Amino acid sequence: MQIQGHYELKFEAVREAFVALFDDPQERGAALCIQVGGETVLDLWAGTADKDGTEAWHSDTIANLFSCTKTFTAVTALQLVAEGKLQLDAPVARYWPEFAAAGKESVTLRQLLCHQAGLPALRELLAPEALYDWQTMVDALAAEAPWWTPGQGHGYAAITYGWLVGELLHRADGRGPGESIVARVAKPLGLDFHVGLADEEFHRVAHIARGKGNVGDAAAQRLLQVTMREPTAMTTRAFTNPPSIMTSTNKPQWRRMQQPAANGHGNARSLAGFYAGLLDGSLLESEMLDELTREHSFGEDKTLLTQTRFGLGCMLDQPDVPNATYGLGPRAFGHPVPAVPSVLLTQNTMWLSAL
Repeated sequence: MQIQGHYELKFEAVREAFVALFDDPQERGAALCIQVGGETVLDLWAGTADKDGTEAWHSDTIANLFSCTKTFTAVTALQLVAEGKLQLDAPVARYWPEFAAAGKESVTLRQLLCHQAGLPALRELLAPEALYDWQTMVDALAAEAPWWTPGQGHGYAAITYGWLVGELLHRADGRGPGESIVARVAKPLGLDFHVGLADEEFHRVAHIARGKGNVGDAAAQRLLQVTMREPTAMTTRAFTNPPSIMTSTNKPQWRRMQQPAANGHGNARSLAGFYAGLLDGSLLESEMLDELTREHSFGEDKTLLTQTRFGLGCMLDQPDVPNATYGLGPRAFGHPVPAVPSVLLTQNTMWLSAL
């Protein structure tokens, strides 16, 4: 495997670990970028980016970053809080009156960001095309009753997070949520990151496909069993309603829409630059960064059926949980692509970023 890019010699062991990823014949292409103190100490890429394995992964290849998008969204929301355009503990209905329906009149932005609002899924089955209709989705969520009493427990809002928080960005900032995120977060830092990808950028996007034979750990298997056996369960609905969630990753409609829970497109370099910008104060003042990264939710996740720990729009380190630690210390934070049932997982083009 030919590895492209550069690295400082003291990170040679990291490079070798990156190379070892390709011992798995299912791995097609990958990128890894590490920044320390704002300086790039390793920037590597390798493999292929297309479905047939004939097109090389280039320095400017981008991919669907899935749930890594959520922290970009949360940072944008916190910028609006700092400007007084949103409040973390004000009712969402203050900005979105229709949202007060079905017992949600007291739900706050803070609860949306830390997955305590009780809205990880929709009960009524929607048509596949509803996924791409912003108004249909936000109207459905405005009418939905919480699955549990908001604030009493948490459950990961894998995709509804994008419409819930995104609608508040739209109402507070006066533009599409993707436009707001890119203008406020990506452009100031010069990041190759997009929420609502322009057609002329499609040629740079790596194809994503499902890996075979890996059923995941015990937590992933529990999730799989529920989704296969309990079609009306909240967990199942979270990942399969609308049903097109399962099959849309490579579709033009998915790339074009502004769904800031799961369809951000970028590269390892943009992820490393984003977190560097958080740490150096370029994106948030210290007070807002503290809110982002302090523990808000911890314990059994009602959606993922395993223990999770959240700040506001980011996951926090769980050093005692093998599949939930960053290995970088108790204050580490970020957002991986969480484990989802293997029948639903649409990513096998390995995507790595580090800070």
